[in-house]
Amino acid sequence: MQANEVKSFLEGKLSETLLSVQVEVEGEGCNFQLNVISDELVALSPVKRQQSIYAHLNPWIADGSIHAVTMKFFSSAAWAERT
Repeated sequence: MQANEVKSFLEGKLSETLLSVQVEVEGEGCNFQLNVISDELVALSPVKRQQSIYAHLNPWIADGSIHAVTMKFFSSAAWAERT
């Protein structure tokens, strides 16, 4: 599995329910680090944020395509300050 596959998949799925979302993915194979930029997700509790991502990744986790995921969430303003 490649980072660009995870990025495209998540952005497609999340954009179905969120107004604005950007996902930056690092890693390869079965270990990935996600930076999720969304003002809507940042407003949720940490558990709800992670659940919203895992809901889409669970099939890949179950079949072993993805083994480990680390997530960080940013508002669009916080991400702009960082880059």
